[in-house]
Amino acid sequence: MNAPEENVQLYLVTDEAACMGRDLYWVVEEAVQGGVTMVQLREKTLSTRAFIERAKRLKEVLQPYNVPLIINDRVDVALAADADGVHVGQSDMPYEILNQMLPASKIIGLSVESEADLMEAAQWDVSYLGLSPLYATPTKTDTKNPWGIEGLRRAVTQTKHSLIAIGGINFMNAEEVIRNGAGGIAVVSAICSATSPYEAAFRLKSIILNTKAGTPEQT
Repeated sequence: MNAPEENVQLYLVTDEAACMGRDLYWVVEEAVQGGVTMVQLREKTLSTRAFIERAKRLKEVLQPYNVPLIINDRVDVALAADADGVHVGQSDMPYEILNQMLPASKIIGLSVESEADLMEAAQWDVSYLGLSPLYATPTKTDTKNPWGIEGLRRAVTQTKHSLIAIGGINFMNAEEVIRNGAGGIAVVSAICSATSPYEAAFRLKSIILNTKAGTPEQT
């Protein structure tokens, strides 16, 4: 599997409704220009054909920036669109089957919602683990109790995999998340709903880089 650390520092998960009526491709490109390093296309309502077409078009948007496109849940869509990888949750396709279906060069991300999930994933060759949710969030209600910062700290000591925290992360808490061991953060509304997706991504990326460098953002 293949997911260099720089690719998962600022991870955008798409949500067309959160784009406030604006064009999804425009929002994503603005965000990438601002500093997003990986994009996950999440679509729960599109037909398979429409999902594939959207994935292909989004890949064309991302290619000039060398930003990987990850497909949420749907391995068939990822293969059809030749996306860079797949992200699956605990109720989706089992890792063993997914690993057999995807070429070795593809990225595999896996959501972990409990310490049991974390322990199970320890033996797998995944590219990263999505710690979900870090905080309670209205965009995803079908998950277990939030990890919180204490849970993040424990998780960091229990896995060799890079941890990408998702759920309720914004400008106010991103520094704390990185400072406590997350390899990166994944956001939805903090970028998709921002007045300027470019500026939101730029600020979040600056927080990540400054915190990792030991120079937290000045307020």
